[in-house]
Amino acid sequence: MSRPDAELATSLAAGTPIPRDAEGPVFAEPWQAQAFALVVALQGKGVFSADEWAQALGAEIAEAVANGGCRDGSDYYERWCEALEHLLIAKGLASHDGVDALASSWARAAEATPHGSSIRLENDPQRRTTTG
Repeated sequence: MSRPDAELATSLAAGTPIPRDAEGPVFAEPWQAQAFALVVALQGKGVFSADEWAQALGAEIAEAVANGGCRDGSDYYERWCEALEHLLIAKGLASHDGVDALASSWARAAEATPHGSSIRLENDPQRRTTTG
């Protein structure tokens, strides 16, 4: 599927429901707030512009909706993460293989972490540490 044009993408990003209250966005899970903050920080550092972000997020939302995804905004932060991943890959700051490897490492770390403990990449039994 091709990406929608910039105007459509921007309007989709702006028109998608995002959970918020009178003070701004609210998050159902801590990872959602972290993903939100990461994008804000990367924009602040000039990694990508607000327009680039709106286009990337709008494209992910449009693609998800076209493929039968949620229309009520309940998967908004999943789309947020997908947009961030694809934008960083497009800018040459990440790779599909690198993202997949890191996601797998986090999953193994989560499985190896005792309930109630913080999940850390060091808990991945396949992670190799180097010294030197």
